[in-house]
This record gives sequence, structure tokens and C-alpha cells, in this order.
Amino acid sequence: MTEQVIQSLLLAAHNIALVGCAAAPFYNRQLVVKRGQYGPKLSYQLDKVVEDTLQGNAPYCITFMTTLWLTGIGMPLNHWAFHGALRELPAVATVALVAKLVSIAGMMAIMFIIFFRLNPRLRELFAGFTPDAAPNVEEEKEFFAKRARRKALCETCLKLAVVVLVASAFLGFGR
Repeated sequence: MTEQVIQSLLLAAHNIALVGCAAAPFYNRQLVVKRGQYGPKLSYQLDKVVEDTLQGNAPYCITFMTTLWLTGIGMPLNHWAFHGALRELPAVATVALVAKLVSIAGMMAIMFIIFFRLNPRLRELFAGFTPDAAPNVEEEKEFFAKRARRKALCETCLKLAVVVLVASAFLGFGR
């Protein structure tokens, strides 16, 4: 395979992962905003759908982020394999790369907090709820507080994803 074919395949996979990294928090936000219309009172069936959807997206987020990292590392290594050196970047592209890497690191930190701290507790709390009984007031309060925290983190993740998308456009600057 030629350098250009490999680069194109890596870039295509990278772009798909970029879109996935932005789409996941965007659609999760839309779902949470719609659910928010009903207030912080448990509606078992509705909240089950919301939790199943939001927590079910975790493997996709992890897959997109892993693909983003692997292809992001693969593209400069592809150039190095064919030319024996990494490509020099102009200042604009270097700034964009730093912004992109910082944003991705922020997204990964947010994913860690959501997937390994908030979601397990939300699952645990929700498992104590039933469709035909009023929830414990303190547990319901904690449940919605954790959801609010997750929502705020997803909002930040969405902003970081936009930075990643915009920064990516500047990485080819000066070629």
C-alpha cells in the first residue's frame, strides 16, 4: 500500500471518530434536555429509557475515542515510515494540534468520571427504584443530583468536541 492510501484510510477512520465524539454528547444532551421538561421527579419507564440509552452509549464513546487516538498516532507514524521523519508543522497547525490534544485529554477525563464514577452510582440508585412504588426521597434527590452533574460534564464534553473538530481543520494548514 502506498503512503497516500494508508493516510486516506487513517484520515477517514479519524474523521468518523471525530464525528462520533461530537455526536454522542450532542444527542445525549438533546435527550437530557427533553427529559428535563418533566422535572426532578422519577418517572420510572421514562427514566429507564434515558438511563439505558445514556449508559448504553459508553462503549461507542470509548470506541470513538480509541479510534481517534490510534488514527491520530497512526497518521504521523505513517509519514515517518515512508520519509524517516515526522512532518514539520507550521505554527498554526502546531497550535491547533495542542488545542486538539488538550481537548481530547479533557474529554477522556470526563468520560472516566462519567463511566466509572457517576454511571455506576446512577445504576445502583436506579436499581432500587420500582415502577409501582414511590422512590425514597433522599435516593431520588441523589439520583437527580448525579444526573445534573453528568449533564454538566456532557455539556463540557460537547464544547471540547467542537474544539477538536475546529482544530482538526487547521492541522492541514500549510501543506
